[in-house]
Amino acid sequence: MISYILRRTVAAVVLLLVVTAVTFGIFFLLPRLAGQTPDQLAQQYIGKSPTAADIAAVKHNLGLDQPVYLQYWHFIKGIVSGATYDLGPTTAHCGAPCFGYSFKNHIEVWPELTSRLPVTLSLAAGAAVIWLVSGVTVGVVSALKPGSFFDRTFMGVALAGVSLPMFFTGQLALLLFTYQWPIFGRTYVPITENPAQWANTLIPAWCSLALLYSAVYARLTRSGMLETMNEDFIRTARSKGLSERAVVTRHGLRAALTPIITVFGMDLGLLLGGALITERVFSLHGIGEYAVQAITDNDLPPVLGVTLLAAFFVVLCNLLVDLLYAAADPRVRLS
Repeated sequence: MISYILRRTVAAVVLLLVVTAVTFGIFFLLPRLAGQTPDQLAQQYIGKSPTAADIAAVKHNLGLDQPVYLQYWHFIKGIVSGATYDLGPTTAHCGAPCFGYSFKNHIEVWPELTSRLPVTLSLAAGAAVIWLVSGVTVGVVSALKPGSFFDRTFMGVALAGVSLPMFFTGQLALLLFTYQWPIFGRTYVPITENPAQWANTLIPAWCSLALLYSAVYARLTRSGMLETMNEDFIRTARSKGLSERAVVTRHGLRAALTPIITVFGMDLGLLLGGALITERVFSLHGIGEYAVQAITDNDLPPVLGVTLLAAFFVVLCNLLVDLLYAAADPRVRLS
């Protein structure tokens, strides 16, 4: 197990380096290959009618006058050991992990990410619990009663849930439960300040996001349970006198959890990297909103920071998924 974790950790570091290299190349290498000069790249971050001295100063401060590979090396070095930036008359030190300063507002990226991360974590964690519990429960009950009214009704609801986009269900939830009937709050409050108001504000976002994801989990669970409940080991468990509840939960559901765990790890990892549409709809100042603004401004350091953070969460969740395989299904062993 230790050897497996070490191998996956090394692979994760390599993958993160590849992700940063690709993202860095998209912003710096591709424009140059398309014919843009360093002066033109620097001019994007200056006001109207810049002088040649202004362009030269910005080009030097942003490192655009250096080769791309050297700029990338400085970026990676800053993440590991920090970096010092020349801001003209003064210098600024950025402690590790340093993702640089925003080209637009000159604010350090890492504190911005850490200040917004609790919002995204709150959104992802609450929605994940709801969609996992509701989706798996509906899928199990539907599989135990295939073709019944319950099965057809909830599978129809699941199909509608996965078909409706977030900007529709989110706006509908806001209209009905925040403005038409003011049941839930409008302003996000950290859980450390007021847990009740924190949950009250996030419930519409949780439910809207869970409606989108729980449909997938319900259909996955149903198909997996239908296949598993016809296996020989299920008939053996029943013949040994086990209760139907024990057969379903300890044997049927446990064996059908492998694809669900796989999808859950991917979904949660991607969501922790920022729920762009959900955060925009519900005015949550999380990682997703920060990424959208950075992309709009063509601001490289925040984009690189969000990309690397999202890749880290995806890699971490996939590692945890692999470790959970053996616990969920005894037939799976890590080697």
